[in-house]
Amino acid sequence: MITACRVIQKRLARSLTTASVTFKHHGSLGDEDFGLHYVNQDGTPMSPWHDLPLRHSSSSSLFTFVNEIPRYTTAKMEIDTKQQHNPIVQDRKNGKLRHYHGPLYWNYGCIAQTWEDPNHHGDEQVGGAGGDNDPLDVVEIGSATIGMGEVVGVKPLGALSMIDDGELDWKLICVRGDDPLAGKLNNVHDIERLLPGTVAGIREWFRWYKTPDGKPINAFGHNEDVLSLDETMKVIEDTHSQWQNLRKGTADKGKLWI
Repeated sequence: MITACRVIQKRLARSLTTASVTFKHHGSLGDEDFGLHYVNQDGTPMSPWHDLPLRHSSSSSLFTFVNEIPRYTTAKMEIDTKQQHNPIVQDRKNGKLRHYHGPLYWNYGCIAQTWEDPNHHGDEQVGGAGGDNDPLDVVEIGSATIGMGEVVGVKPLGALSMIDDGELDWKLICVRGDDPLAGKLNNVHDIERLLPGTVAGIREWFRWYKTPDGKPINAFGHNEDVLSLDETMKVIEDTHSQWQNLRKGTADKGKLWI
């Protein structure tokens, strides 16, 4: 039986080209120096966070999703917001490569050109929490496993306002634009109707995933409800605006590479 890790390795054995962006891997998954580095069509290094567009195409209602963690895997991969050109690397804890204690059941990544500013505080619905200093997270619930580093268009459906160690860490729920159910999924009610249990599964996975390390459960704002599509679009707009301020230099970049 081919393991999830071997499947990922096979996908990483080749570069992936999406429109004008290509990524190449350095090292092998599990190596200390492993990373996915992006280049444009001229071979110039580029950032998947800053240089890809917010929207997947100029005439599209889809947003640009960078997949960091394929579903059913445990390696905690993320865009390195502090390293030059922001490659995808494996997160570390106490100097060791980090794994989740159990697999994610969805594809997980982020939206390009978004940022949750730690100095931007939410309202009473989230206890006034500031952002987590990362791009806007996405849980993609489609039927296909998306390869690590792949760039696809996703359709927003709702959002959960997770509070992690006092920081607001939005979890955008989306579906890949070309998924067979994409035309029928338009909001959280459609998720509950067509994919019952999905929202509860996402909420509980992220509520409990840090407890094996002795940390408390995570909380959720907005009475733990999924935001409406209109409210979700406002979250995307707000985090894109915060990213724009970061790029313009009107927000504190700290150690981020921009």
